Amino acid sequence: MSTWQWVVLALVVLALIVLAVLLLRRSRASKQTRQRERARDLRQQAEADRIEVQRREAEAARVDAEARLAQAEAQARAADADQLQAQARERAEHASGARAEVEERLRKADELDPDVRGGRRGQGTDTRVTGASGGRDVRAADRQDVDQQNVDQQNVDQQNVDAHDADRSADRTGGTPASGATSSEEARRQRP
Repeated sequence: MSTWQWVVLALVVLALIVLAVLLLRRSRASKQTRQRERARDLRQQAEADRIEVQRREAEAARVDAEARLAQAEAQARAADADQLQAQARERAEHASGARAEVEERLRKADELDPDVRGGRRGQGTDTRVTGASGGRDVRAADRQDVDQQNVDQQNVDQQNVDAHDADRSADRTGGTPASGATSSEEARRQRP
């Protein structure tokens, strides 16, 4: 082989080496480009997932806060219920004491009352009066008197309200009261 053939062969080999290097670089560059694009896609997906995770964490925190609020409200209601129960017990104890005191006073009154036999009231003994009242139950008569007084007072109160309404109506129309008297005068006249 001649020299020029060696030179051509060397140039061809050199050209092949350069071509191989260029192809290798291009391949690496396209591979890196693909890797960069994949990394960018992964980052975008991770960012979207991070936003979704933050939304879920916020929702979990909101539900947790609602649960704690509900628990606090339940504890407050339980405390209120305990307080109301304590007040109810206290009032029941007070009422029981007041009832015992009233019963004691009634017992003493029965002991002092000459019309009550045995000095006991409402414990199976005969509390009927003998003598002046002709065998009727004194307590029943007393209750009837109190009931009648209550009815009489309610009637007077209703008449006072009616008279007051008539006076107000007369004041609005510019006239005089229909009865010619003030409601307080009527009330005084109607009281027993």
